[in-house]
Amino acid sequence: MPIDCKAKCGNRASLKRPKTGDALCKDCFFAAFEAEIHHTITTSKLFRRGEKVAVAASGGKDSTVLAHVLKLLNERHNYGLDLVLLSIDEGITGYRDDSLETVKQNRDDYQMPLKILSYEELYGWTMDRIVAQIGRSNNCTFCGVFRRQALDRGAKLLGVDSIATGHNADDIAETVLMNILRGDTARLRRCTDIRTGGGEDSIPRVKPLKYSYEKEIVMYAHYKKLVYFSTECVFAPNAYRGHARAFLKDLEKVRPSVIMDIIYSGEQLRFKDTVKKPVRGNCERCGFVSSQQPCKACVLLEGLNRGLPKLGIGKKSKGDRMIAKQNQELALRERANLRIATDKLFQHFQHLKEKMKYKYLLIMHREELFIIRAQCQIINHGT
Repeated sequence: MPIDCKAKCGNRASLKRPKTGDALCKDCFFAAFEAEIHHTITTSKLFRRGEKVAVAASGGKDSTVLAHVLKLLNERHNYGLDLVLLSIDEGITGYRDDSLETVKQNRDDYQMPLKILSYEELYGWTMDRIVAQIGRSNNCTFCGVFRRQALDRGAKLLGVDSIATGHNADDIAETVLMNILRGDTARLRRCTDIRTGGGEDSIPRVKPLKYSYEKEIVMYAHYKKLVYFSTECVFAPNAYRGHARAFLKDLEKVRPSVIMDIIYSGEQLRFKDTVKKPVRGNCERCGFVSSQQPCKACVLLEGLNRGLPKLGIGKKSKGDRMIAKQNQELALRERANLRIATDKLFQHFQHLKEKMKYKYLLIMHREELFIIRAQCQIINHGT
């Protein structure tokens, strides 16, 4: 039996909203979805008129919907924003090279300038090469750290005022669970923030899709017929986030509101004053925002360049021991090489010494022959 749209528009319902359970027609769903994002932007004061905003574009459903909705709301509500697309090429064959074609299609569809930066040009490494060094157990650590800093580098090049990312409600709920399971209080403090960064030397990041369900983003992209790339990263199946995602989906089956419940719980978390808070500053090497010296990106990059890919994995003390051990091995190797070079130099001098000795004897022999010959000539002349 057909069901009427709950918004009482007179149309038949064509879908059921995962977030609220309301039966709506497509047009009313579009209106509700866009209105919620507009409400999030205005109540959280994410943007100011005249700002230049970089939309982090990967070609996936989240960034595609974000770019589409921001362009739509910017024109509808006269935000006065200058929107640009910023994409990062991690160098993953069979994944990122294809998704970048979708980003270029978004550029043409939404008439937004596009800037693409690659790990290769920023760090001298691609994810394919990194995975060949580190394996598939910690590759997402490298990609996440490098990608975050690459966005900062790109935003600085573009001269934008903020970066809009496509993090949705499911992503944030998963991050809360991950940080709880890891006991990471530093990240747990700020993972539910709709705006992060924004100090004197850093560019803030905002999450307009913070309260949007992943299922609704997929539905919006589907019914709007948006072009997006849906293939999962070839290295993602081994990611730690996958376990948190599976756990969250199981919870959602029992309690559909669990995603928003986790986010609201994360927003209300308070920590004791005795809990050590990381101090955010700027890396002494690269100059970008960091809560440690040197920053995680510089440590990981140093490990790759040193031939110690696991240098930045785990505690800092472990990394320090690895560097100390490598420096000791290098010192021993240099000492051994110096000894070998010294021995070769000594042998060379011995050879020269023998050669000079032979040459000296030859000269003496020639002088003796000359004297004898001269004496013979004197004798012959006298006779």
